[in-house]
Amino acid sequence: DRTKEEERRMRQLELALLQEQINPHFLYNTLDNILWLAEGDQKEDLVAIVTALSRFFRTGLSGGAEVIRLEDECAHIRAYLKIQKFRYRDILDYRVNIPEDYYEYRIQRMTLQPIVENALYHGIKNKRGGGCITVDIARDNGDIVISVSDDGIGMDEETLLQLRSRCDEPGEHEVSESGFGLVNVSQRLKLRYGADYGLSFYSESGHGSRVDIRIPAQENI
Repeated sequence: DRTKEEERRMRQLELALLQEQINPHFLYNTLDNILWLAEGDQKEDLVAIVTALSRFFRTGLSGGAEVIRLEDECAHIRAYLKIQKFRYRDILDYRVNIPEDYYEYRIQRMTLQPIVENALYHGIKNKRGGGCITVDIARDNGDIVISVSDDGIGMDEETLLQLRSRCDEPGEHEVSESGFGLVNVSQRLKLRYGADYGLSFYSESGHGSRVDIRIPAQENI
């Protein structure tokens, strides 16, 4: 059983990430898109973006559940990417390659979205001509490894080492810090599953990045 201190830390991290998800810039830009579609009488797109926004918040909150089905976590990132596609339609492509066989596995909620968001804002958005975010999954003995990769601008060695260091060491990080979402997810995974689990980072400047999320393969818990 986790100690009371670990439980307290987990609650702090979850609350901080929820506050980050209800991001005024994200909401403002999405509402701006909704207004633009309404003024242009683009009803199909309007229904699609409002539906995606509703699904994004519903799956993100998940009725307060800490651990959810992988199918629901996938619905969360698909809704997020669909919304962002309206804003970044000329530069963003994405593929979520997670077969239905994996849908019943459990995952800590709000694990994938911060990683996908980081790939968009720090990888794709700053690359000339845009790029693609791809989500893949594989079994590795008793674990599941989910990979979020992008063909964006990548990171230099120093930035990569700093990110690895911040994610491996527990500490209090401010929401405003760059990479906050990644650090938050990493710490929550380690608190829940143990030191052997969490995030691994791979990147090369100019050649994109990949984040691997390792979790135990658990069903029906």
